[in-house]
Amino acid sequence: MRTQVAEHHPDLHAVIEHLVFSGGKRVRPAVTLLTGKMLGADPDRLVILAAAIEMLHTATLVHDDLIDGSMLRRGIPTVNAQWSPAATVLAGDYIFARAAEMAARTNSVALMQSFAETLATIVNGEITQMFSSRGVASREDYYRRIYAKTASLFMLATKAAAMISQCDEQVVETIRKFGYEIGMAYQIVDDILDFTGDQEEVGKPVASDLLSGLVTLPAIYYMESHPDDQDMEAVLRGEYNNNGRMMRLVKAIRSSGAIKQALDEARRYVERGLEHLEHMPAGVERQALVELSSYIVDRQV
Repeated sequence: MRTQVAEHHPDLHAVIEHLVFSGGKRVRPAVTLLTGKMLGADPDRLVILAAAIEMLHTATLVHDDLIDGSMLRRGIPTVNAQWSPAATVLAGDYIFARAAEMAARTNSVALMQSFAETLATIVNGEITQMFSSRGVASREDYYRRIYAKTASLFMLATKAAAMISQCDEQVVETIRKFGYEIGMAYQIVDDILDFTGDQEEVGKPVASDLLSGLVTLPAIYYMESHPDDQDMEAVLRGEYNNNGRMMRLVKAIRSSGAIKQALDEARRYVERGLEHLEHMPAGVERQALVELSSYIVDRQV
């Protein structure tokens, strides 16, 4: 990832260095590498693919932070906290381009098509969230949103790794389903952490989604068991700019059973994912994917 700006503007070197060294769990490239190794992919192509997927993810974060006006991610300043909006957009665009170039180096047209389709899914999801999802407490809307935001890229990580491993279509489809299930679980847990974590740990203000009118799974569970809650009704009317009201609602959600219900649902996604993983070749890589799946739902919530 760090070598992708060799002959370009020095400020692009600076932003790539900033992003690479900003930390992060690198879960998506880990899933890519473990899946490909488990299925016998060529190591060189696999490393390039993993870097391309992480670069794609990084580019989406650069644009997301600008759209959301986020000044912190993972507890450190975002790119848009240091650069102008125009420069931030261009930096994100550049990272998208470098990610695509790396993906092309796998020499798979089918993989490139999946790569482009995933990017389109992510962008369409962001547009939909921006214009249609605020103040909406719908399970269908929520699942569609987290698929586009997170699960689609986990699916790409597993599917693309299988595609360069010379697997048959059944194996590709099975491991793609594994990626989908753990990706959905990953975002549900992120949405739980948005309520239960503190700003230092999460790297952004607590309950930031709800404060911007985005209703995630814990809030949906709370609404279903407290249909007459006036603060929740206000959110659904689009009245989510009252900070005192929102903090009261966040406290109510935290003290209800909604957090546990959402976590139980995330665990069910992981369980379904592990059922698909059972059909894959046994070995240290499969075991590592099992452990990674457990980590997804065992993060501090």
